[in-house]
Amino acid sequence: MAMYWAFYFSEPSPEAALRLITINRISLANVMPASYQERIRTVPGVREVMISQWFGGVYKDTDFKNFFARFAVEPEKVFVVDPEYQVPEDQKKAFIRERTACLVGRPLAERYGWKLGDKVMIVGDIFPVTLEFTIRAMYDAPRDNENFLFHYDYLRESISPGRRDRVSAFVVLAESAEAVPRIARQVDDMFRNAPDQTRTETERAFELSFLGYLGNVKMFLLAVCGAVTFTLLLVTGNTIAMSVRERVREIGILKTLGFTPAAILGIILSESVVISMAGAVLGLGISVGICEFIRRGPITFVDLKALHVPPVVGVLGLVLAALIGLSSAAAPAWAASRRPIIECLRFTD
Repeated sequence: MAMYWAFYFSEPSPEAALRLITINRISLANVMPASYQERIRTVPGVREVMISQWFGGVYKDTDFKNFFARFAVEPEKVFVVDPEYQVPEDQKKAFIRERTACLVGRPLAERYGWKLGDKVMIVGDIFPVTLEFTIRAMYDAPRDNENFLFHYDYLRESISPGRRDRVSAFVVLAESAEAVPRIARQVDDMFRNAPDQTRTETERAFELSFLGYLGNVKMFLLAVCGAVTFTLLLVTGNTIAMSVRERVREIGILKTLGFTPAAILGIILSESVVISMAGAVLGLGISVGICEFIRRGPITFVDLKALHVPPVVGVLGLVLAALIGLSSAAAPAWAASRRPIIECLRFTD
């Protein structure tokens, strides 16, 4: 449920809420003319437009542990479009000034032991070129902090002329969040009859679109939650039924001492709820640890970098545990509370 919340209910940051992504209407793998950039800039409400070209490539080898996001961007626009990237002023100037410079997220640099001035070589796969970069700047950000960014002009000059003026995506910065839906609509309408039509969506929607390649993730997560809940209900019901059966004589003694059927019913239900709630607290504690482990792993999907157990999910877990405790104990508790004293005292397991 924490993953479901992170994907579908968490709110984007104020900065991310202003960003849109424009790609080819067919797919991200299809490119568009770079000249679209200036036309998009003319749409009212657009503050800036930046080319963002996925480079891909191979660092060291094809092992997944050496995979990270690599983008060719326009360096002078990065800090306008992504104001949450915190970089020392001297490093920012060095990155903008040097053609072969690159900007890396600090967690990414720490993972590989990179330092300012280090050389990094990446062998292209989408683009058949091998590029060498010099780390000139490192940025800190609350999320999306493991990117590898370098000059788009450096890539453009290194590839064949036929591919130089085609790009995979534009990052559009809006003046206000209210203007975002209108900008998306107007940009796509602008290229409706062009050979390369566009699809413009919020940064949040663009990120979630990658989940679509895995299938119906929303239904999968809900199905897992439902299956686990149903299994817990069966296990808990069986456990409570066995517990009540083993203490039938004790229940008879309690009735002999004057406990009413309602009191017996309350005792058994309360015991079941307390045990279920204790299990829920333990489970939530383990979930918090798992979320921390995922956040520290080499996850490229940015929403998982902020994965946590929000209070609403914690409360939902406790309420669900209480309901499981009540429903699983209802039938055995009712039967035990209505059992005659003689039958209870004569009962043998």
